[in-house]
Amino acid sequence: MLTGVRPGEGSIDVPAIDPHPAAGVVGKVDFEPDLVALRADQAAFWGFRAGARGTHTSRTIMLRELSLLLEEAPSGASRDDYTRLVIDENCLGKRTAATRKLSLQRLTELYGLDRRMLLFRVLGELWTHHESTRPLLALLLALARDPLLRATAAAVLGCPCGGTLCRQSVTAAVSRAAGDRLNPDTVDKVVRNAASSWTQSGHLRGTTSKVRQRVQATPAVTAYALLLGFAAGGAGQLLFETPWCAVLDAETGELMELAAAARRIGLLDLKQSGAMIEVSFGAMLARTSGGHVRGAYRQAG
Repeated sequence: MLTGVRPGEGSIDVPAIDPHPAAGVVGKVDFEPDLVALRADQAAFWGFRAGARGTHTSRTIMLRELSLLLEEAPSGASRDDYTRLVIDENCLGKRTAATRKLSLQRLTELYGLDRRMLLFRVLGELWTHHESTRPLLALLLALARDPLLRATAAAVLGCPCGGTLCRQSVTAAVSRAAGDRLNPDTVDKVVRNAASSWTQSGHLRGTTSKVRQRVQATPAVTAYALLLGFAAGGAGQLLFETPWCAVLDAETGELMELAAAARRIGLLDLKQSGAMIEVSFGAMLARTSGGHVRGAYRQAG
């Protein structure tokens, strides 16, 4: 069974959870160290993408297009099914063959559109049964696959609720991540697209001036954020302190309550004994992986 404890590590001693934590979720939002540490086969198995390129040079998270595509896709859809729906049946309502092809390419970059990729497979399961989670599910998987979007996370999540997002902070973050690979005009486009993506997910509101607002986490999206943290190498209580959980705008105590609710609806297993916490995902992955949970365990180890 997949657990939050790595093979060969044994139990992990972690501090007891403070039921009334200080304000704030995570001290530093930085996805890259954990993702860089993954082997190439691990990253591919789960669906993480790194590197110099990102979809946000030209597109947002495309929540509307993803919703239309998944609405039309049959259960257990293959990559060929998604291609047929976008290119042949034009389920996205694009005017030309070229824009259909480009839309399919960008959606594939952002989400994988391949059930062999475990994070996309789980997203599909949660998407069907937990409609209110969809914007946050889409954002989380897009973050896993677009390094340029990840680069904007600290500036957005660090903006206090009710405050106006500092565009200069986002621009500086993208410039640092991209180095000299992007010219100023492209950096500016990334910033605009990312602001739109964070608006689609519910973290921002407004048009020209973006105001930070708190999103509402659910048990299902909490389970997905914890799974992302596990896939990236986390375990025990540390799963509740990852950048993936920071996206949910919830403190540790609230995340624990949401995880307990996720356990009650069969999305994960959660055990706590004193300072020991164990999170496992066997039931959820067994439903989505066709019984190949043991293989997922080896890949994650």
